[in-house]
Amino acid sequence: MIQLKQVTKKYGLKTALKDIDLHLEKGKIIGLIGENGSGKSTTLKLIAGLTSPSSGTVHVFEQPVSRRIASHVSFLSDEDMFYSYMTVKDVLDFYQGQFNDFNRSKAEDMLVFMELTLTDKVKKLSKGNRGRLKIVLALSRDVPIVVMDEPLSGLDPLVRDSIMKSLVSFVDLEKQLILITTHEIKEFEMILDEVILIKNGQIIGHESVDTIREQEGTDIVGWMKKRYVE
Repeated sequence: MIQLKQVTKKYGLKTALKDIDLHLEKGKIIGLIGENGSGKSTTLKLIAGLTSPSSGTVHVFEQPVSRRIASHVSFLSDEDMFYSYMTVKDVLDFYQGQFNDFNRSKAEDMLVFMELTLTDKVKKLSKGNRGRLKIVLALSRDVPIVVMDEPLSGLDPLVRDSIMKSLVSFVDLEKQLILITTHEIKEFEMILDEVILIKNGQIIGHESVDTIREQEGTDIVGWMKKRYVE
C-alpha cells in the first residue's frame, strides 16, 4: 500500500530523513513516534505528496507519489487551515466541493459525536474544538489512507478518551490504513497495532504492539526509551 525505498529528504543543509525504508499495508492503525525534529511530520508529508524526496522513491499503490495522490490520501495537518469567517457548515461545503470522496453524512454524524454544530463559527471555536473539526474532516473522506499529524494536539485530556473512540468507530480497517504521529503515546497505545520509532531522521524500530508487550515485557514508552539508548 505504501512503500518508501532509500528515502532521504533534505531542507537546505539540514537532513530531515536519511535512507528510510518502509513498507505499510492496510488494516492497521500505526503510530509514528520520536522526539521533536526526528522526521515524523516529513514522513507524513512525503506520503501525502506535499513534499518530494531529495533521493529515493515513495510509492502508494505502486505509483510514484505526487500531489495527485490526494485522491487516495487524507491528510490531517498539525496546523490550522481554516478561514476564520467560515461556519462549520461552510467548511464541510468546502471539503465536499474539493473532494469527490467526502462523505457528508459521515461528517455530520461525527459532528454530533464531537459536540460541534453546523452553525458554529470557526473563529469562535476553541483550539480543542478546531482540533475536533480537523479530525472530522480527515476521517470523513472515503479514502484508503489517512495520515494524521498530532491529532490530539491542543485537546483537553478529559476529552481525549472520546476522541480515541471516534478514531476506532469511524474508520474501516478492512479498507483503510491509519498512520498517526503523536507525543500522546499512552493515550494512543490502546488502539495502535504497530509503532515506528524515528530518531535523527532514521527508523530505529518498527514493531507490533503485541510483540512489544509479549516479548519485551514493556509498554510502548518503555520500548521507545530502551531503543533510544541502544
